[in-house]
Amino acid sequence: MSKMTLTLALVLALAAPAALAQPEHQQRMDTSLLQRQDLAYRFSQLDLDSADGQRHYRLWVGKPDRPAPAAGYPVLWMLDGNAALGALDSPLLSKLAAGQAPLLVAVGYQTDQRIDRVGRTYDYTPALPGQAEQLDALTGQPSGGVDEFLDLLSERMRPLVAGVAPIDLQRQTLWGHSYGGLAVLHALFTRPGAFSAYVAASPSLWWHDGAIVREAQGLGQRLGSSQPRLLLMRGSEEPANPRMPVQGDEERPARELVADLAKVPGLQVRFERIDGLGHGPMLPASLKRVIEGMSR
Repeated sequence: MSKMTLTLALVLALAAPAALAQPEHQQRMDTSLLQRQDLAYRFSQLDLDSADGQRHYRLWVGKPDRPAPAAGYPVLWMLDGNAALGALDSPLLSKLAAGQAPLLVAVGYQTDQRIDRVGRTYDYTPALPGQAEQLDALTGQPSGGVDEFLDLLSERMRPLVAGVAPIDLQRQTLWGHSYGGLAVLHALFTRPGAFSAYVAASPSLWWHDGAIVREAQGLGQRLGSSQPRLLLMRGSEEPANPRMPVQGDEERPARELVADLAKVPGLQVRFERIDGLGHGPMLPASLKRVIEGMSR
């Protein structure tokens, strides 16, 4: 894999935390979908804790009202699950049930808040070398636990979900937005065989001067026999640098990363822009795009 261009490196180096990159706080989770009995999906709930007991997860598992395929249901794993549930509605679920009808797994936290800022800061960010105590510059919270989180997902969450309904391990999609998109890219770059498809919506490429971009080096050697797909999405009104307003070619860092990854044999890469949307609205919009794609 070639080196990232100097232009991309400079753009990422200028990036710093700012309000534009932060999720809105103190928003209540929208639970109205879970109260309905007329959906094409039936939702159940699973609770578990992190290995150190510091984070408390809640999985909402949506099962379509149709029998599982012989190989099991495909699975759509949705990070920021409390917020992801709010992006779903009855017509969308009906279309999905008539299409690929995957099992839906909203990976959230045991809170009534839409976004668990403390939990996601730790769970969705990579560890940086040489830092005994890693505090996130954006939130001020402990960070660097994405590998622990991904281990938990594969070793504990996935078996729990398989206990609810049979799953197809060859058709697993991981979706995440913002810091969640950062986690999705880290998962692809470090464990490319864990999922068949990765969807990084508005990923925080600026985080720690482009640390996630550097992780992509050597991906071709790590792919092995796996042939994953990556969809990278962003809104046309999102700044590349969260410290600055939208100006110029804001897509360049994302486009250049996609172009570089497209050179990796065995990796299928696609970039998609959603016109007119900024960072926050990209969460529901990107998830709906993914679900609509699985509805065909």
